[in-house]
Amino acid sequence: MTQAVERATEVAIQQPQEQAQSETEHLLTFQEYLAYEGEPDVLYELFRGKLIPMPAPTLYHAKICEFLVYKLQRYFADQNLALVAKTTVGVRTEENSSRIPDAIVCQQSLWEQISDRPGAGVLDFAEKPILVVEIVSSNRRDDYIIKRNEYEAAEIPEYWIVDPQKKRVRVLANATNEEGYSGVDFSEDSSIVSEQFDQLVLSVQELLNPPVVEQLIKEEQAKIKTLEQEAQTERQRAETERQRAETERQRAEKLAQRLREMGINPEDID
Repeated sequence: MTQAVERATEVAIQQPQEQAQSETEHLLTFQEYLAYEGEPDVLYELFRGKLIPMPAPTLYHAKICEFLVYKLQRYFADQNLALVAKTTVGVRTEENSSRIPDAIVCQQSLWEQISDRPGAGVLDFAEKPILVVEIVSSNRRDDYIIKRNEYEAAEIPEYWIVDPQKKRVRVLANATNEEGYSGVDFSEDSSIVSEQFDQLVLSVQELLNPPVVEQLIKEEQAKIKTLEQEAQTERQRAETERQRAETERQRAEKLAQRLREMGINPEDID
């Protein structure tokens, strides 16, 4: 038997086997996915019942994500907004589909309500975030087409696509419109504009070339320490001034008492 015939025979044998395996493949329900325990340290998304293991992010990918969450958290604190920014939190997008965006933003009350819930950490349909963020890596089609359609169908208000290769951030919003998301691209020389976070100052260049968050925290602490020292110095100066004024008052009171003892009314002295 020639090699070509042998190969054709192998293919003919394999095809029915593969078809049988495909027909018997078990598709998970959303509830089964929540209870699923796979390989340790591996995150799984669910796409129409099929488990999709997520590749480990590159360090650069993780650095962008960490910096973005840091900036959002600081912004929420500065603006006194009851919002939280988190990573590795799932979002249910279809009946038997769930994604794990690189970052999500949701109401603090919702986060507190579900944080102790057993099973996988996934926001259900009624628990939708107000923002999801994906950092584009190897499979660009997923982020630009497949996930966009899912987030849009789930009516998540805002979806950011951070694209290091294209050096841009695409902001998609207004998912509840009849026409779905409308998008705006922001390049390296511009800052991201979000209708939800209109006071947020974050340039694309800064996001794609993020500093180390720990260093930013150290700088913040140094500024706080400097401000505390300046406040302490001001308190000491005020206390010194108060003591000086008190000493002058006591001296004036003693002088007035001595004049009275001499029969002189202090108020008669100009």
